[in-house]
Formats: sequence, structure tokens, C-alpha cells
Amino acid sequence: MDYQPVIVKAQARPAASKHSPESRFWRQYKHPVFVKEYAPVTSIHFSPSKPHRYAVTAATRIQIYAPRTQKVTKTISRFKDIARSGNIRGDGKLVVAGDDSGLVQIFDINSRAILRSLDSHKQPVHVTKFSAQAPTQVLSCSDDTTSKLWDVPSQSPIATFTSHTDYVRSGQVSPSNPNVILTGSYDATVRLFDARSGQCEMVMDGRGAEDRTPVEQVLMFPSGTIAVSSSGPILRIWDIVAGGRCTRALSNHQKTVTTLAFDANARRLLTGGLDQMVKVYDVSNYKVVHTMRYPAPVLCIALSPDETHLAAGMSDGTLSVRRRQSKVEDMGVHSPDSTLPPISSQQNKHFERVTSRPVGDLHEHRVESRSSKKLKEHDKLLKSFKYSAALDSVLRKQVPPTITFALIQELIYRDGLKIALTGRDDVLLEPILRLLVKHITDPRFGELACDVAGIVIDMYTPVLGQSPLIDSLFLRLRRKVIAEIRFQKELLKMQGAFDMVIAVPSSAR
Repeated sequence: MDYQPVIVKAQARPAASKHSPESRFWRQYKHPVFVKEYAPVTSIHFSPSKPHRYAVTAATRIQIYAPRTQKVTKTISRFKDIARSGNIRGDGKLVVAGDDSGLVQIFDINSRAILRSLDSHKQPVHVTKFSAQAPTQVLSCSDDTTSKLWDVPSQSPIATFTSHTDYVRSGQVSPSNPNVILTGSYDATVRLFDARSGQCEMVMDGRGAEDRTPVEQVLMFPSGTIAVSSSGPILRIWDIVAGGRCTRALSNHQKTVTTLAFDANARRLLTGGLDQMVKVYDVSNYKVVHTMRYPAPVLCIALSPDETHLAAGMSDGTLSVRRRQSKVEDMGVHSPDSTLPPISSQQNKHFERVTSRPVGDLHEHRVESRSSKKLKEHDKLLKSFKYSAALDSVLRKQVPPTITFALIQELIYRDGLKIALTGRDDVLLEPILRLLVKHITDPRFGELACDVAGIVIDMYTPVLGQSPLIDSLFLRLRRKVIAEIRFQKELLKMQGAFDMVIAVPSSAR
């Protein structure tokens, strides 16, 4: 009879995997590239069109980075004061930015020439954005409490909104309607304007709050029916269709939330704050599905439209860019749906089926040859009845515990476990004790580990005190067993309490 290798049974893990599929996706953004600027990075914006270059605003310049090389391709530094909110138009050809002098400028991204200068604001302009639906229109929001929607060709404002009473530090043109403007101000209100009437149509201000915290950022969903705002560490969700009603208030950050961003499909909301954390929310239930920590307070974050780059700007001037592989083609693997070119007739002659001729007599009996399966090291040692060496071979760090305990079970079946454990010095006994300390409380191996521990204790109690390392491992094993017994007693108490709670309603009936 042939030797049967050790059978390793599949063990169900006692708990779920450490990382959820959502977390694994965001952990694919690896190998961050850190670029040090000499001033805080206040804005990052990816071009909506390929190759998705991104504009980084810091100090008195805007730098255009190439996503593949992470290197600066263009530098725009024609500002009189600190530059703000560099924003690339949808076609990737123009850049608009404001500065602390109140000037709004539009540049050609390739030649860096100033195409338009919009000089109407009297105080710093912190927000400049192109309209997604109307590429010839630009929104600007200023510390002079006004917001303006500009017509770029004529260099004149289409509408000026003056309802805010404090700095306007955030704003956006609705992605679904170029006439609807959403702004947030330090007067603690979020307002919705209509460019056709020039009036404020809706005010959202979180009524009932004792302290009216300034609104740092606003963001509108692509549908234009829901808005998100951040005030201090609080994130609020507003239902615009329901008249600006606050449907959610979330408090997952410890400090002020400074930036908001969507992923490509607006299914995940990213928030960054002064607590150095970036959190990812699932917009279906607004639960945090992943958290990332950065080395400094986060001022701005941006995710590329193809979701291959995640960029974050920090208050200490650090720009962090993380990259991930998104497409199968990028990894050099062809998609199964890809069509291959047809084989020509000239090439086809090399693939014609050749009928093989049988070798030997057709009626002779042929014996099928079976290749013997190669045995693993511990199976070879077991086959040779070298029990101690077989046990040593599965006590190495790279061997999974399922294989180790499967071999221990096989040794028990063979009455060879005591033989394998006999005559060990402190060097050979150490890995066995470490295995027991690690897995004595594991539900998958606990019962088997207890049996082994009992044999080891009986065999090596007389030699205790001769090796400090072995003594410490025995003490660790003892403490772990005591802690597990205490835990099991607490579970039994809790089970009894639950049984009483469940029994009360049934007895009342």
C-alpha cells in the first residue's frame, strides 16, 4: 500500500479578514511620492480630460504635474500675491486662479500666457472654478462677502451675489445646471443662488446649533439635488429638493474638516481635516469605510477621474501623491473581451492538424504510466518514521499552523507524539512552546494545543529552572490560559444574563 500524505483540513477562520474589500481597494494606493513646497498646499485639481494633469497651488505659483512621472511640466507664477484655487477647465487647456489681491486670472496651460484678467473683487479670492456645463463661465468667491459668475469672453460678471455677510471661502457651480450656484461662508450659512434672477433662493444654516461655526467647504452631488457642507468637525448633508433640510450630521473628525471630494462615480465621499486624517464615506449610508493618516494637517485632497492617483496637500507644504494600478492593460494582461487579429492563411498552414500514427501493434496491451506525486519534507520524514525531525520541519515560521497541527494530529494517530517531543533541549523546545502560546486560545487549534501542552508539561516539569527562556515561555503560557479561562467565565455570565432577559417576556405572556 502506498504512503498517504498528511491530510490538511480546511479550517474556518474564527473572525472576518482584517481588511474589508473596501479597505483593500483604498490600500491599493501605495508608494506615496512626497514633494516639499515652501508654503502650505491650498488646492489640488485634476484635469477632467486625459492625461489628467493636476494643478497644485502653493504660495505665489501654480505647478502643473504629469501624473505618470509625478514631475512638474509647467509653472505659472504670474501672481501679485498668494495664489488660490488653481482650477483646470474640462478640456484641459485653460487654468483659472485667484490671489490675495482680489485678481482672477485665466491662463493658457501650455504657453502660460494670461488670457483674461477679472479685476472686480476688493479682497482675497479663495475660490475660482470653471462651470462644468458652461465652459466659458467662471465662478469666483471672495473675502469681500460677494460671489460672481463671470462670462470669460466679455470679461464681465453675469451675476453678483451679495447675500453673505462674511468671508465666502467655498463655492461650486451645479454640475447639472449652470445657473445654480452653491456657496458656503464664514457667516455659518450655505446658500443656493440662481444666476438668472441673481437672488438667493435657499438658505441652509443648521438651525438649533448653539455656536454658528463657519462653513469651510461645500460640495454638490452630480445630480444637483444633494449638497454636503463642513463646519468645524461636523459634516452636514442637505436635501435641496426638500427645501434645504439637513438629513444627516456626521462627526467623525476630531478637528475642522477642510476639504471634500468625490470619487469618479460619486459613490464615495472623501473628507480631510486638521486632525491629519482622510476619511472615506459610503454615500449610501454615510458610514466610514476607510481611514488614512497623513503626517500633517490636510488642507486639500483630490482623486483623479480614472481613480489612479490620490493627492493630498498639507499645511507644512507637503504634497503627497499615491498611485494604484486600475486597469488590466496597465499590468500587461489582456482583457478576456479583447479581440485578437485573425490568423491569415499564410500563418494558418503552421497550425494545420497533423494526424499522429499509432506506434506499435494496435492490439497490444498498453500499461498506463503514473507519475508518482512528490512528497513534502514532513511527509518524507514521516514515511521514514523520523517523528522528531518531521515535527521540527513544520515548526518553522513560514509553515502555516494548519499544516503544523495536521501533522501533530497524525503523530497522535501513530502514537508518535511523545516520541517526537522526547529528549529536547531548550533550543528545540522553544518553537513548540511558542506555537502553544500563540494558538492555545485559537478556536481552530485550542483543543489539540491543550493536549500537546499537557504532554509537554508532564515531560519537562522536572527541568524547569534550568533555562530562563523556557521558564518565561511556560509563564506566558500559564498567563494566557488563565486569561482565557477568565474570559470564558465572563462569557458564561453574559450568556446567563441574556437568558434571563429573553425569558422575562416569554414568562409574562
